[in-house]
Amino acid sequence: MPGSVLLLTDARTDAHASPGHPERPARREAAAAGVRDAAGGRFVERIAEPASDADLTRVHDPEYIAALSDAEARGGGWLDPDTYLVAGSMEAARLAAGATIHAALAAAAGDAEVGFAAVRPPGHHARRDWGSGFCLLNHVAIAVEALRAVGAARRLAIVDWDVHHGNGTEAIFGGDPDLIYASTHQYPFYPGTGAASDDGGGVAHNRPLRAGDGDEVFVSAWRDELVPAIEAFGPEAILVSAGYDAHAADPLAQLAVTEAGFEEVARLLGATASRLGLPGVALTLEGGYDLDALRASVAASVRGLIDGRESA
Repeated sequence: MPGSVLLLTDARTDAHASPGHPERPARREAAAAGVRDAAGGRFVERIAEPASDADLTRVHDPEYIAALSDAEARGGGWLDPDTYLVAGSMEAARLAAGATIHAALAAAAGDAEVGFAAVRPPGHHARRDWGSGFCLLNHVAIAVEALRAVGAARRLAIVDWDVHHGNGTEAIFGGDPDLIYASTHQYPFYPGTGAASDDGGGVAHNRPLRAGDGDEVFVSAWRDELVPAIEAFGPEAILVSAGYDAHAADPLAQLAVTEAGFEEVARLLGATASRLGLPGVALTLEGGYDLDALRASVAASVRGLIDGRESA
């Protein structure tokens, strides 16, 4: 529905769980609650279909997908010290990718002003041939290629405000002349990539932040550098890797962003999307591990996008 805030979430993704791990099922409902808090009468909720093999293999090596499925069938395990695989993990990751595709298609078509995939596990560290950093599949990359496959958009922007650099996303699209990747992230910090000099083969605009940086530095990076670069690029669709672990309350990082900072950056992005004539913006959940901060920050982002679009 035009003008709506579309939430895509699915409790089946909660099967992906490991006791004591910070990437836990409660994150999904906290993010979904944030969307509901902000949407008001615009709210629409749908269940997405899982991404197909064709969707996945536009981005990921078939051998990697097969290796994940085989490992899950054998009882799961760990891809690295942070990234686990259990029974139900692949269904969760496919549902997360499918929800992100659906959000992107709805936003690109004008069926939703904001499409938010409140899903897990996150995705932006997953490369073509391996997962890491809690991530199995790269949902935002899969959605980019799904938009291209149906002719909904060719020239795209990926916005990444997660506290960690999206090394997988940047690597997947390195050298792609029809994509811009813009990121703020704590640096030096996991995964060790995303220096200001790193242009990802001409794709990336990286703005590293230092531990302790808060709203003023975060907002100015987007207002003065990254959002203008996106607008100058002229994308036909904008997708957001929406991580909220840059929040001051988050236990896994050391930035000091608040929900007010996320709201202002979203407002800037919404206004830019409106000026570019884009009917909507799609977001997919990445990090964010303090549940109260996650809910408040998601709500702030949705409000900011709507306010920005309406005030442009």
